[in-house]
Amino acid sequence: MKRFILAATLLACAATAQGFESGAELAAVYAKEVERRLQVPEAERLRYAGLLANALAAASHAALAPQFFLLVDRNPYVQAAMIYWKSAAGEYLFIGASPVSTGKPGEYEHFETPLGVFDHSLANPDFRAEGTTNVEGLRGLGERGARVYDFGWQTAKRGWGEGGESAMRLLVHSTDPALLEKRIGRPQSKGCVRIPAGMNEFIDRYGILDADYERALAQGKLLWVLRTDRQPTPWSGRYLAIIESDALERPDWARTEAPAAP
Repeated sequence: MKRFILAATLLACAATAQGFESGAELAAVYAKEVERRLQVPEAERLRYAGLLANALAAASHAALAPQFFLLVDRNPYVQAAMIYWKSAAGEYLFIGASPVSTGKPGEYEHFETPLGVFDHSLANPDFRAEGTTNVEGLRGLGERGARVYDFGWQTAKRGWGEGGESAMRLLVHSTDPALLEKRIGRPQSKGCVRIPAGMNEFIDRYGILDADYERALAQGKLLWVLRTDRQPTPWSGRYLAIIESDALERPDWARTEAPAAP
């Protein structure tokens, strides 16, 4: 009975977001709900839409149905994540952007964040931060309950020793709210993608990357990691695209309180 009640609750929550007539409507929601945002000019939005389309085509995903995507530019002068929605007409429409931190090579077990298109699926189940501190007194995955998006083991370039490549676990997650979130906007991580807590919550609440989770729910599976107040749309996606643009200096729109990359 408890399993039935939980499943019914999750399905009811999923139904609450069906009022969206277009995924593009979430742009206004992002602007209202996410505090740490980047004001990306229209020309740059269009340019990154093209870069996303190119990355998806290179990964044989050009013909995907309308859905959301998370795009990350790991360029050290940019360090930004953007959410796009692919419309039925095949346009990639900008939803919102926030600063991020990707890998900072130079220290032991620090990788260069890998490039490519990565699938978010139940093959690598997400989990939620416990909110406990490490030996340095940091809540490395963010506040208790923050979702950690798992993209599995990926081959990445080692940023220490003689270099080369080896496997790293690619995660997208929040970080310590008191000490590290204010530093988001420049390379800081061991290879994962750190995002602001507000962006994390938005992706979580609206099921931006939850296509595989939605499919499992429809099949009657129970997924403890999904929040009961979530409001997924019909366009949940499953792909993270990581690129590196050709920026040679920090664009004005990407400036945060963090200093420019060296």
